[in-house]
Parts: sequence; C-alpha cells; structure tokens
Amino acid sequence: MGRLIVQETISADGFAADPEGTTSFMEPFIGGAAEGFARRQLELIEGLSGMLMGARTYEGFSSFWPTEASEGEMVAPALNALTRYVFSHSHQEAPWGEKGDCEVYSGDTGEGIRRIKAESEGDIGCWGSLSLVRELLDLGEVDELRLVVAPSMIGQGRRFGPAGQVQLALREAATYDDALVELVYDLRSAD
Repeated sequence: MGRLIVQETISADGFAADPEGTTSFMEPFIGGAAEGFARRQLELIEGLSGMLMGARTYEGFSSFWPTEASEGEMVAPALNALTRYVFSHSHQEAPWGEKGDCEVYSGDTGEGIRRIKAESEGDIGCWGSLSLVRELLDLGEVDELRLVVAPSMIGQGRRFGPAGQVQLALREAATYDDALVELVYDLRSAD
C-alpha cells in the first residue's frame, strides 16, 4: 500500500499561490540556480510510483513536462515515467503527450485516493493542486507533507490548508541553495 506525499511550495508568509493562482514568487529560487533542490526533487520522484494532480495542476504540468521544453530539466525523465492520476470533474481524458494518458477520477475523492493507495506498489506524490490537497487533508488521506518555503513574502494569495486542525510531527528540515527551506512532516491522526 502506498502513502500519499504532498509537497507544496509556499511563500514565507504562508501562501501557496499569488492572487492570480501562480507561483511566480518561487521562480527566482528554482531552476538552474537551484541545483541542490533539483537533486532533492529527483530523489523524491525516483522513490514514487505515481503522481496525483487536480485539474489546474494537470493543465500546467501536461503543457510542460511531457514536451520538449522540459528536456533540460533534471527531474523530467523520472517525472514522466510515473503513473499519473488526475482528479477532475471537467476532464474526461487527460493525455500526457507521447508518454501515455493519465487515469482520470471524477467521482468521490476519498474512494478514489483510497483505491489508488491500496493498489499502488509505492508512494504517490502530489504537487500544487490546492483544492484537491485541501480535500485530501480534510479526509485524513495525506501521510506526509513537505513544505518548501521561499524567502519571499507576497502579502496575499491562496492558501491550501484544511478546514480543521491537522497535527503535524516534524521529521526533517533542510535548506537548499542558500534560499529554500524544506520542512517534512508526518501527519498524526486527530485521536
């Protein structure tokens, strides 16, 4: 049975996206100059068997990762090799370029993720997908949360947190490329 690992990039003041829904606040801190973080991402991705996305994240990822534009990215081959799952009420199909299609779930999110986790041979990763992550946190289906904090404050935007309280246990903290801080948490049950 696989675990669900969620990774969110956030600003230092806790926003996962700006008011327009982008993560442009992260751009100065990722890419070519962030080799240490890219290596950490590759290590994470290589340990996964699948990737979970909401509709908006799917649209953004599918327009880049399975295309020639991603060829120079260290993580592209490993990311494109993952089994991909899209939770969406608006997509009936979810192509991934020449890399094959994603499996689309449009029904009950809880039933879908429990089935994926039960059938998975390894862990499943999820990036972005703020509405989906909020629902998965509310359902208690997130097993590990990785927050990547950028040294940038944006003042307003979108948060991803659950409706209620979730207990976290810090397992690891690391810095990358003199800029990013990664906090890795295990989620505790509310018992």
